[in-house]
Amino acid sequence: MKSGITGLVLTYNGGRLLDKCLASLAFCDRVLVVDSFSTDSTVEIARNRGADVLQNPWHGPAAQFEFALAQIDTEWVVSLDQDEICTPALSQAVQKTVRTAPAGLAGCYPRRRNWYHDRFMKHSGWYPDRLLRVFRPALMQVHVSGAHYSFHPQGPTQNIDADILHYPYESFFQHLEKINAYAQQGADDLRRKGKKGGIAAGMAHGFARFFKLYVIQRGMLDGRAGFINATHGAFYAYLKYVRVQEGDWGAPYDHS
Repeated sequence: MKSGITGLVLTYNGGRLLDKCLASLAFCDRVLVVDSFSTDSTVEIARNRGADVLQNPWHGPAAQFEFALAQIDTEWVVSLDQDEICTPALSQAVQKTVRTAPAGLAGCYPRRRNWYHDRFMKHSGWYPDRLLRVFRPALMQVHVSGAHYSFHPQGPTQNIDADILHYPYESFFQHLEKINAYAQQGADDLRRKGKKGGIAAGMAHGFARFFKLYVIQRGMLDGRAGFINATHGAFYAYLKYVRVQEGDWGAPYDHS
């Protein structure tokens, strides 16, 4: 590995925020975009920003990161999602960290500020939301859990007290679409593990989820956004446990 930093972004139809995302990585020595054959303006935006663009079929986050990291020859990586922006404070902190990091440091955890409805969430379990996004690829593994991924360091780490800005949803409709998908994945996982579901389990887990987000994690201090987030979280938990017992929905349609 040579010295330097690669900014890495995996994309699929990420035109909404990709220009701002890539602009925020201008401090990197190289920006690499690995695209899963987008049908919008993603590739054009990335090339106009001077990024190196590679296209590779999507076989899940672990496989895509494995492909992407094999293309990187710098000592450090800054990884952003296509709906994230690196703040100027974080870019400065990353450059300082890279200059002064000891040889065994595997990576760093910046904070992430998540926008929901009409504000950046300060509570509800959404902040500081530290993620390993600055790392030495030689000292990192990708871990996948359902629809989500995370980086696991193979050595010591440290925090960076600067933020990534995250804009995960465009609307209530989009959030509910994702809740629907995540709930189905969660139900499938519970079913594979032999866990029981049903209406009672769904209601119990839904209430527990709301109480955790709104009371324990102080979502009430996030105002209207905190309440909406907690109700959506409860709905997700309810759906996940109800769907464990899928039913046949009338099939094979020959009932008397």
